[in-house]
Amino acid sequence: MVDQILIAGAGPAGLSLAAYLTNANIPVCIFEAEASLPKNLRASTFHPPTLDFLEPFGASKVLIDEGLIAPTFQYRDRENGCLAEFDFDLISAETNHPFHVQCEQFKLNLHLLDWLSKQGVDDIYFNHKIKGAKQTGDEVAVIADTPNGEQSYNGNLLIGADGANSAVRQLSGINFEGFTWEDRFLVVSTAFDYKKYIQDLSFVNYYADPEQWFFLLKVPGLWRVMFPVQRDEKDADIFNAESIEKRMQWVQASSDTFEVAHKTLYNVHQRVATDYRKGRIFLIGDAAHINNPLGGMGMNGGIHDALNLAEKITDFWHNRKNASVLDLYEKQRRPIALEYVNKQSIKNKQNLEAKTPEAQGQFREFLAELMEDKQRAREYMMRVSMISSLREASEIN
Repeated sequence: MVDQILIAGAGPAGLSLAAYLTNANIPVCIFEAEASLPKNLRASTFHPPTLDFLEPFGASKVLIDEGLIAPTFQYRDRENGCLAEFDFDLISAETNHPFHVQCEQFKLNLHLLDWLSKQGVDDIYFNHKIKGAKQTGDEVAVIADTPNGEQSYNGNLLIGADGANSAVRQLSGINFEGFTWEDRFLVVSTAFDYKKYIQDLSFVNYYADPEQWFFLLKVPGLWRVMFPVQRDEKDADIFNAESIEKRMQWVQASSDTFEVAHKTLYNVHQRVATDYRKGRIFLIGDAAHINNPLGGMGMNGGIHDALNLAEKITDFWHNRKNASVLDLYEKQRRPIALEYVNKQSIKNKQNLEAKTPEAQGQFREFLAELMEDKQRAREYMMRVSMISSLREASEIN
């Protein structure tokens, strides 16, 4: 048997796990189904504890240098402007990074890949699609489709960090329970400078509206606007230039036509794997849990999975008799996905789309109370920044 940890997936969770293990002198072998790391506009908000975790690998500095620091975020509506603004300075004593960083996730992936290469990690295989996995005794064997045909690789553990359609999860017979939202999300990116037209706008803004809620955030060079679209709307109608323009004009009226740099439409899910571990196989990131993007908990939660599991693997690796430490990973991380990330992201969506005057009033009253009570606002910031969930998980034994 080759002493190494097999990692399927070279996204934020898989590469973060690989970086931590490499720093702990644990050999890793990474498989990525794509031919190269994609440079797509996916997750772009990094929370304070995530930046803390990535700091030892130089990644936090790269994200800060190449991204935008967002010290606040806002809840707004179109008529009354800012309903509430939350400042990360409230939790400055709890983190080295009391702010969001807005930066495309592919920049993290590129940096971590480069960092791993500089550490001498050679076993990083692109165009390798996992098609088989078998556990025997104290090892795991995987079969991958490669440019040179089927290849077999052995290791001590296999980590599935291969996304929502995880081959590792499916091969392990683990169910992915939950639901798919009726509405889909449309994301439109534009260079239009909203700050010139909307007073005191932050880089991260959630607009509550019973007719058409939306999410407006800044990344370097672009603003990204996310809208819900109904299931019965046809793709051709959604992507129609006139339809896109109408939605963009809803956000901010302009005499000029909006220049669209990028647009994408995707289904939105709330799902959690029934098991995070099956023997010597583990799941992290989107392979283990997916949720709607309101609150930016998906990618960040995946990186937090990686940190938690990496700590357990390191303990196990350097003390093979302590195999029970691996049991703690599922005990600590799965309840957080179910009771924290899932519930919080669902609540975020329900608050923004509230239809009745009663529901709208309750949300606005909640925000007003937080603005008047610094201690409650601090507790809220600890929760939405995901620091509380990390501490709650660490207490489970």
